[in-house]
Amino acid sequence: MMSLLGGALMASAAFTAVPAAADDIVLGASVQLTGSSANTGRYYKDAYTFAIEKINAAGGVRVGGEKRKLALKIYDNQSDVNLSVRQYTQLVAKDKVALLLGPFASNFALADSAVSEKYQVPMVQGGGASDQIFSRKFKYIFGTLAPASNYFGSTVKMLKELQPAPKTVALLYADDAFDVSVGEGTRPLLKEAGFNIVMDEKYSSNASDFNSLLSQIKSNGAEVVLVAGHETEILNFVRQAKSLAVAPKMYSFTVGVPSEDFRKALGADADYAFGMTAWLPSAKLKDRWFGDAATFAKEYKAKFNYDPDYHAASGAADIEALAQAIENAGDTDPAKVRDALAKLNFDSLYGKIAFGENGQIDLPQTVIQVQGNELKAIYGPDGLIEKPKYPMPAWNAR
Repeated sequence: MMSLLGGALMASAAFTAVPAAADDIVLGASVQLTGSSANTGRYYKDAYTFAIEKINAAGGVRVGGEKRKLALKIYDNQSDVNLSVRQYTQLVAKDKVALLLGPFASNFALADSAVSEKYQVPMVQGGGASDQIFSRKFKYIFGTLAPASNYFGSTVKMLKELQPAPKTVALLYADDAFDVSVGEGTRPLLKEAGFNIVMDEKYSSNASDFNSLLSQIKSNGAEVVLVAGHETEILNFVRQAKSLAVAPKMYSFTVGVPSEDFRKALGADADYAFGMTAWLPSAKLKDRWFGDAATFAKEYKAKFNYDPDYHAASGAADIEALAQAIENAGDTDPAKVRDALAKLNFDSLYGKIAFGENGQIDLPQTVIQVQGNELKAIYGPDGLIEKPKYPMPAWNAR
């Protein structure tokens, strides 16, 4: 009985990343610090902490005629969505945090945003992109990831410019909120572009065995394979594709490719893989607190000893959005901050932050590819940036 009680207490224990003084503005979040999604969850904890420290070092947030510091209270949801909902309820009902930051992953944001809506406390989150999150006419949820339905939008445009031009596409997606939105959005894009969808398959989230799907790809001759899933799933997919000698002309994944960990895990087998990102650490992205995105990336790497990707940039932008909204409102009242968030229009290290009527921003995705030991930007809003390595050779011909 004691061990069960201890586990329950640990499940609700908060990690106070940035301690609060009496007059500080406390932001609250539940993030995957342990469990299956902890590798990505750390981006949000680290980005939240880093951005708050940077803003506080510059004097804090101006509220009316005074400067106030930000503080951060985080719970570890242990990659459990039900626990996450309970923790957000505690943050607003018991801990009385001023405003909310989001978790990682669309299924978490979908559930947790119901808490922010119920208590009418704004949540700014950069971890959930599913269209479902923003289709409910909620007023208190704001998101800094582009719509999942258009994640493959730039990729489909690029496909039309490849030589030799592919004609057949396999579309695979997991059965969670984000990946279903990706599938539903990509299907009409492919049809409108004139591609023949020879395979359109949903698979179970956290699947580890892709042999059957890969065998189908091999038999139907799909030239392009688009996969929406989680990082662990994609790692298994690539490893099993190699073991079965399945090598289409190209494959592209919604996650993994921008991550240094993903590329290290696969080594040379990551070569040729395409992905997408809404953010690259460009000095052209000017920022009030960090100077620019390149400086943010350099300082982030120095502090945490790993490279930031779009998850980290999105998380930092969430903090900046709340800080800017508080200043614009001249108040920390949740309703006033909510209205200020809806009207935001400012440049950040992540890009332009201006929420649409549904509460979501829509930054274009840049197609990226692993080329040897480098990650290259291949295709963006203005077309080709770098020459893609295409078509992908057979595994035994590399």
